[in-house]
Amino acid sequence: MVMDWVKKTFQELTKEELYTILQKRVDVFVVEQECPYPEVDGRDEECLHIWSEFDGEMAAYCRIVPPLQEEDHYSIGRVLITKKHRKQGIAREMMNVAIDVLVREMGVKTIALHGQEHLRHFYASFGFKEVSDVYLEDGIPHVDMLMEVEER
Repeated sequence: MVMDWVKKTFQELTKEELYTILQKRVDVFVVEQECPYPEVDGRDEECLHIWSEFDGEMAAYCRIVPPLQEEDHYSIGRVLITKKHRKQGIAREMMNVAIDVLVREMGVKTIALHGQEHLRHFYASFGFKEVSDVYLEDGIPHVDMLMEVEER
């Protein structure tokens, strides 16, 4: 399935788009994963938001998060595929879009992510390598991963 991808800064988002993004993130990360945590984390205003819609409904979403400090890395975060759109290859396509944005448009040389442990092999398939032991974040096993960018 080839999808069209939307990329917008926070300032470019409509109120409806922002509402949908926050609703999908809460649906997946708070409700579905039964993980009460502060989903609205104060970082959205500095992020690039990437998503795709299918039949007028947001099917996939992630955000590009800039580093907090100079020695940190850009990261891909809040990666989600809505329940009814999973297992269709959308996650792979979205990761490729996000990586291409970081590499080709932003010139980033390393990309970080804090992935759920059960997805570490998926992220490794893009070239991410584990740089931490597995740890609990909000009761869910996670692992920090880093990708040294090769020319794409």
